[in-house]
Amino acid sequence: MLLSIIIPILNEKVNLIQLIPKLHELLQQLVLPVDYEIILVDGGSTDGTVDLVEQWQVKYIRQNTPGYGGALRDGFKEASGKWIITMDADLSHAPEFIRSLWQSRNQAEIVIASRYITGGKATMPWIRLILSRILNYFFSYGLSLRIKDMSSGFRLYRSESLKKITGHLISRDFDVLEEILIRAYAEGYRILEIPFHYYPRLQGKTHAKLVRFGIAFLRTFYRMWKLRNSIQSADYDARAYNSIIPLQRYWQRKRVAIITKFIANFELQISNIHPNRKLRILDIGCGSSYLVQKVPYLIGADIQFNKLRYLRYQLDTFGLLSLVNTTILSLPFKTNSIDIIVCSQVIEHLQNNTTWFNEINRVLVPNGVLILGTPDYHKLAWLIIEYFYKLFVPSGYADEHITHYTLLNLKELLNRNRYQILDTRYICRAELILAAKKLG
Repeated sequence: MLLSIIIPILNEKVNLIQLIPKLHELLQQLVLPVDYEIILVDGGSTDGTVDLVEQWQVKYIRQNTPGYGGALRDGFKEASGKWIITMDADLSHAPEFIRSLWQSRNQAEIVIASRYITGGKATMPWIRLILSRILNYFFSYGLSLRIKDMSSGFRLYRSESLKKITGHLISRDFDVLEEILIRAYAEGYRILEIPFHYYPRLQGKTHAKLVRFGIAFLRTFYRMWKLRNSIQSADYDARAYNSIIPLQRYWQRKRVAIITKFIANFELQISNIHPNRKLRILDIGCGSSYLVQKVPYLIGADIQFNKLRYLRYQLDTFGLLSLVNTTILSLPFKTNSIDIIVCSQVIEHLQNNTTWFNEINRVLVPNGVLILGTPDYHKLAWLIIEYFYKLFVPSGYADEHITHYTLLNLKELLNRNRYQILDTRYICRAELILAAKKLG
């Protein structure tokens, strides 16, 4: 199946009589060969809708999970299309606009018919328009998102990507629309808005209850705020680089500045030793760091696939050579094949053994450079910072620091394996970043 159209309904017979024939006419032109399905998810209609289902040639299901969010989730389970479009039954979503959504399907995993970007428009009562704009601004600004219309239910989804999100959905009401987008961001998926003119429903009345609606949104905002500020979010590191928190922004930018300076200093030295070979630079545990924007042709490696997914859309922009989904304990590179290895904010998350170092040592060329970054637990400044970090950002990295390194024990490890420490730097006298050469 190529395309599924999901329409939640509740006593929408008078609107569906107009909508369904228009959809069939449009889809038979749009999807060739004709390979689509229209799914009506009925929340308990009493207006005789079910009597017309057979002549409409649609898939009709009774809603099992309560609320608008439940209707979408039930519809997603039934949909078999490679792409899925969700829309309202009340004719506020013009069927003709499906053509624009369909034409944009290869540009993103989620395409939104947006009322609030340039070219979009919303024809609705002014009080509802104001509340809608406030809601969208509250979510987009509060959660650091670039989406203008998070509450639009007129969307196209890539089914394969949607499946990775739907199993985690909690929201039952209209707040499910925001939750889907935020979870998509956390997975590193692309989201595209295209301008759309929204019209109010022609017949019937809205099924949204304002008070319940508001309470649900506040609960969802809190849950999604925790997700957006956790390490599970694909753009965690990139957002920290531009954080509104001065200390966090300074810290991230200082880290990138130190590492890029180290790389620039040692690129020339290594080139003199290996003049006929193009240097290979590997960032282990790259996350969504801004380092990829600073170092051309970097190889990014990370165990979390969602962060690589986020970075893949920057391949052409920032000149990344490749992305590798792997663990530091088993690097898929040949022995003596990497000239510079960056491993920042990784080893403190690993068990206290040298397996990780053995792999780094194996793939690094003789006279290659290792740039290693980790909190120094011998420094009082770090212990204080980590204490307060746990208090204010309990979903952050601090609780995952299972091995506590110091400059002294790292020196012992490096000396024992015939590495020469070339330089050491600190951020706020707390986070250590050192560069060491593997002696040939």
